[in-house]
Amino acid sequence: MNAPLISQTWTDHVTGRRGFLVVDRLVRGVSSGGLRMREGCTLDEVAGLARGMTMKEALHYNPEGRYIPLGGAKGGIDCDPRDPGAYGILVRFLRAMRPYIESFWTTGEDLGLTQDLVDRAAAEAGLVSSVQAVYPLLDDEVAARRRLADAFAVEVDGIGLGELAGGCGVAESVLAALDSAGVAHEGTRVSVQGLGTMGGSTARFLARAGLKIVAVADVKGTIANPEGLDVEALLAARDAYGAVDRGVLRLADAELPGGDWLSVEAEVLIPAAVSYAVDATNQQRIGAAARWIVEAANMPVLPDAEALLAERGVSVLPDVVVNSATNAWWWWTLFGDIGADADEAFAYTRRSMRALVDQMLARAEADGTSPRAAAHAIVADRLPVIAERYGWYR
Repeated sequence: MNAPLISQTWTDHVTGRRGFLVVDRLVRGVSSGGLRMREGCTLDEVAGLARGMTMKEALHYNPEGRYIPLGGAKGGIDCDPRDPGAYGILVRFLRAMRPYIESFWTTGEDLGLTQDLVDRAAAEAGLVSSVQAVYPLLDDEVAARRRLADAFAVEVDGIGLGELAGGCGVAESVLAALDSAGVAHEGTRVSVQGLGTMGGSTARFLARAGLKIVAVADVKGTIANPEGLDVEALLAARDAYGAVDRGVLRLADAELPGGDWLSVEAEVLIPAAVSYAVDATNQQRIGAAARWIVEAANMPVLPDAEALLAERGVSVLPDVVVNSATNAWWWWTLFGDIGADADEAFAYTRRSMRALVDQMLARAEADGTSPRAAAHAIVADRLPVIAERYGWYR
């Protein structure tokens, strides 16, 4: 792949904080990628995420579907979302990026931001919507926007459908990996880093599938119980940033240091919070029982760590596949492949993710490579087809 089409660095005139936009490429004149806010966010990080979005879009290409992949992009703001001035920075960033959002960058929630907050800030910045650049590609804009708004209004047991869709995809990736290896769902142990949008919904789906969530980590530390945590109680006790009120813990639930989510004995580890969470040093803490690291977050496992884990027989399922359902669900709904219905959305997500993960694992076995290398190979096969049919700019 070539260098990105657009790479922009913005400096807030009020605080001096910096924000970034990288458009990896455009397909049909439009790109897709969320906006994150975290202390220490960099241009290189955003560029890597934008490249990953190009891959996610290509991986979900279905010539028979209404949703046609877009190009990849990403935005980032170097600021702690808990900072009292964070919302003002967000509004000013979106105002500065308004020409891009109106023309060719569709965006939404990512790490540190909720969709409600993005929508509110976008309106204050004078935008019609954070995804308005895609509207000219819709057959019926009014119906499509109503369908997406209705979908975001759907809740399942107190959690919004927009939050659950991504976790459904991550959970299905885990289940597909277990099935491929002939491992029973019931009792398989899982440790999750992050109980926010992605981690929380993933934990719910896996617990309901019979897996045992033995540890979760948030900004306060790790909560662990080898007999399994009460996931629903923890979800109900979260704040807006995914931190759990420790008052709901049971006597058998232990409070451990934050990094101990790595060393808890579990077959499946799911980094679902931040990038660069597993490196060449702390990967040594991962227990002997571990067989899979499933990347619910973007870029959580560094390449050196992944190579060392492979030597130990631990397989990393890559983010470009595992967490791709969040983005895809938006477009499946907006373009009309699915309606504003939770059962329909979950069924469609499970079928799509199961097919994609099975293809990736089969390709990895056939080529004698890692799942990540197999995912890249699938993308390499699809991008020329997309380019020939729809054209792109890069």
